[in-house]
Amino acid sequence: MTPAQGFSGAFRRPQPIKPKAGQESVWDYPRPPILEPRSERVVVRLGGQVIADTTDAVRVLETSHPPVYYLPLASFPSGVLVPVQGTTHCEFKGEAHYFDVIAGAVVVPRAGWTYPEPAVGFEELSTRVALDPGHMDSCEVNGEQVTFQEGDFYGGWITTHIVGPFKGGPGTAGW
Repeated sequence: MTPAQGFSGAFRRPQPIKPKAGQESVWDYPRPPILEPRSERVVVRLGGQVIADTTDAVRVLETSHPPVYYLPLASFPSGVLVPVQGTTHCEFKGEAHYFDVIAGAVVVPRAGWTYPEPAVGFEELSTRVALDPGHMDSCEVNGEQVTFQEGDFYGGWITTHIVGPFKGGPGTAGW
């Protein structure tokens, strides 16, 4: 990695990018993470269809991670989210349960997750689902196409209002 990518020194320690006016640094987010209700319009497309459109999102903010948007389960048409076997555990939020996300002829395995019985402080996630934006046709926040967090584990949504560097890519596991 180069200094331009946000790293310096022999131990590859991250150097936060200084946010400009109207931007947030993921290095100013707390640990443990917090929930933040949002009223921006969030639109998700898959298989050429809109599968979610809401102004009732919640972001999870955690140091070094782009925000993960959780959308109301009720904002998805019937049949789009199909529960699948298997769980993972988050030390902060609890046990995650997964969905295959289906639209038209497109099936994306385990691309959505929820916390049906979340840990204290994350109760609002019990009726919400997060989607990995890297596996959708598009995810938008107030009309801006998001980019996705590197790696296949975290599911962060990156807009022009968020600066890093971001955990998730190669060499960031020890952050």
